[in-house]
This record gives sequence, structure tokens and C-alpha cells, in this order.
Amino acid sequence: MIIDYVGVKEINGSLIVIDGVKDAFFDEVVDIRLDDGTVRKGRIVTMEGERIVVQVFEGTRSISLTNTRTRLTGHPMEMPMSPEIVGRVFNGSGEPIDGLGDVFPEKMCDINGSPINPVSRIYPQNYINTGISTIDTLMTLIRGQKLPIFSGSGMSHNELAVQIVRQAKIADGDGKDFVIVFAAMGVKNDVADYFKKSFEESGVLQRVVMFLNLANDPIIERILTPKCALATAEYLAFEQNKHVLVIMTDMTSYAEALREFSTSKGEIPGRKGFPGYLYSDFASLYERAGMVKGKTGSVTQIPILTMPNDDITHPIPDLTGYITEGQIVLDRGLQGQGIYPPVSVLPSLSRLMKDGIGKGFTREDHQALANQLFASYAKVMDARSLSSVIGEEELSAIDKKYIKFGKLFEDKFVNQGPKANRTIEQSLDLGWELLSHLPKNELDRVDDETLNAHYIENIEEKEAAQSESETAPQE
Repeated sequence: MIIDYVGVKEINGSLIVIDGVKDAFFDEVVDIRLDDGTVRKGRIVTMEGERIVVQVFEGTRSISLTNTRTRLTGHPMEMPMSPEIVGRVFNGSGEPIDGLGDVFPEKMCDINGSPINPVSRIYPQNYINTGISTIDTLMTLIRGQKLPIFSGSGMSHNELAVQIVRQAKIADGDGKDFVIVFAAMGVKNDVADYFKKSFEESGVLQRVVMFLNLANDPIIERILTPKCALATAEYLAFEQNKHVLVIMTDMTSYAEALREFSTSKGEIPGRKGFPGYLYSDFASLYERAGMVKGKTGSVTQIPILTMPNDDITHPIPDLTGYITEGQIVLDRGLQGQGIYPPVSVLPSLSRLMKDGIGKGFTREDHQALANQLFASYAKVMDARSLSSVIGEEELSAIDKKYIKFGKLFEDKFVNQGPKANRTIEQSLDLGWELLSHLPKNELDRVDDETLNAHYIENIEEKEAAQSESETAPQE
């Protein structure tokens, strides 16, 4: 029996309150029929006995207190799934916006997903190659991991996201089983056009599922966007056996939409006005990454967030750091020097890196090289701090070598440009080449056998000779 509930008790922003509703459930989708015959969608966000609060997706404009008819659908928010969704572009609530028509679903999936049983989880191993030296060598992205990028307003995180989408690939296989789900939340029209144009021109759109929520779209759609993206990723990974990389930008826009929504419901605010359940809400998204026993697919996440005022202790990066397995931090100072990508090496890490690199995955010298690069770059920072106090001329000979190494490391290793796609072997070889500018006895994080195999003796003389031969006039 279909029941329509006539009339609305109260309207508050995008929320409507209805009394006397029976047999409803939280997150249930409702149809709201207006006087003019149009139908809007909403979902139940609060329940108190027989009183429900519904958030209207399209807003509450023109909704009547007396004649509006509300009908329960009996199901939560669902998204149509089919193998043909790869290569399609959707809005934040999962509706196609690419002009290719509706998706003919193989099945309908609840966008809230199903929790992964911890017992059935597989420990993430094997890496995803991004073609970016700093990430692949020093904070390697492991398949099934959640590794966020901490950026700042106006920094080049959008360019980095596009480069990762364009270059990312799994280490084994021919790439046919690798798919990227890209979700943009609260972006301006020009940024959305930049994403679409970049993917189309590079030819990767055919392996990307895009979700675009614009800045002028309703906030409810912004809250749904990552859920739709992750539901799509879970379907492709666990039912179509794909390896899926989910890139979500910008989680700060999502959190601010959540704050606005919480305020409209009259909830008590927590830190910086964000709801007290921000941590559990983030966890419900981030923990949807992983690998499951008996399934060959995987879900890997790269959430991107802009830290307000570049403050890493702000609730959004702070809570994200608690849930995820590391972080990639972008540095405004490096960007000011023209270095791209401006990855700040020392505060960045990947906690699962040690189990997905080395022999059988990347190369046997990878871990030793990464340890030595971190240690040597830390000494660069110490030398620079000392130089700012006493002047570079007063530094010891070894400190001057570290200053030189730091400059080379930032110019050649960190800086590689948005079009450069380096293999893991090229990145590792470049790392050894730069370390060879330091005295051998300074490389104390590497065993003698590995050091002797990769250290380049007299590298400065060899580079000088090579430079002379390249600039010599041809006879």
C-alpha cells in the first residue's frame, strides 16, 4: 500500500519536518510532490518517534506547508551500477551529465556501502606507480591503502591530481584491470572544465569514472559525492575485479558542507564549529579502502584536502591523519621557488610502504635508499638552519656539501614537472646519483654491500667531463 503524507510541519533551509510518519528508517529516500506536479528527492536525516526531518536535494523553494505530498520509497539512496559506467561523467548525486543518456543498471547499490569485515581484510601489499619520484620512492602508494594529500588554498594540488590520474598504473598486469574514480567536490566551473579537458586530451577518460559537484550545487549533493564515488569503486573492485584508485578533492569542501548541514539541524558544534561526529564521518569514508579475501580487486584512496591557513593541526587534516596510513604534505615555500610537485619530504610518509617495496615489488635497494634520502635531507635542513645564523661561509666543509646536496635534491629529484613520468628504476637511480655527491662515509643508513653496488665514485668529475663533451664544438 502506497501512503502519501500530506502537508509539512516546518521548513528550515533545505530541511522539512513531517509529523505522523510510520515505518520510516534513517537515510531512506523520499519523493516530494509539489503543487505543480514536479517531484523532488530527499532523504531522512533525523527521526524522533513519528516525526522525521527530510533534507531536500533540490532545495525547499516553492514547497507548500499544506499541499506538499511526501511518499516513502522504502530504500536508501542508491546508484545504478554497470560495467559501462567507466568513462562516464556524473554529478555529485550520481546522475549522468555527459549527454550519453542514463545508465542501464546491472544492479542498484546503496551508496553507504557495507562495512568490510576486519577478519576478511587482506593486508595491503604491492604498490601503485604514479610516475612521481618523491611519491614512488619516499612515500610509496600501496594497493589498498588510504594516503591523503595535505595541500593549501591556491597550491598545485589540482595539477598533481590530474598528473596522478594520467600516469598511475599498477606494477603488474597490462592495465586493463586498473580504473580510477575521480570525485571533485565544491569546485568552480573552470576547475571542473580543467579536469574534464585534461582527462580527455590525455586519453585517460576511458578508464576514469568522474563525479563533479560544483560550488553552486546544493550542499546535500556535496555530502553525497564521496559516497557515490566509493560505492562505484566498491562495485568495480569487488564485483568486477578491478584495481580502483579513488581520488577525492577537496575533502575540506565536504567537511564544510557537513558543518553547514549540522548547523541547520541545530546540532551542538565541536572544534571550529564542525560537528562532533566529524571523525566517525571521515572514518566511514576512508575505511572503505582495502582488499578483501576471495576478491582480486582493491580500493585505494587518495583524499586531497586544503588545510585552512596551512594549519596542519586544523580538525580536518588532524582527524584525517588519525584515520589514514600516512600523508603527502605540499609545501608553499617549495611552490614559491617554482618546484613542482612541491612535496615536503620530511613531514610526509607512507606507513604501509615497507611491506610493498623491495625485492619482488620494486627493487631490493629501495628501502635503504629511501632511509638514506630522508636522513640526508634532514641534515640539509639542519645545515640550512645553522647557515641562517652564522652565514654559509662559516659552515664546515661537510655542511656545505649537504647544502649543495639539498639544492640538487630539490631541483632534480623533487622537481620534475607536470609532464614527466618516471619509472621506479629511473627514480631509484636518480636517488643514488644524488647521494653520490655526499662522502661515502656519510651514508650510514645503507649496508656496505648495497652502497658499493650503487654508489658512484667521483661523480662530480664525471659530470664535469660529460658536460664538457656535450658543449665541445663538433668537428
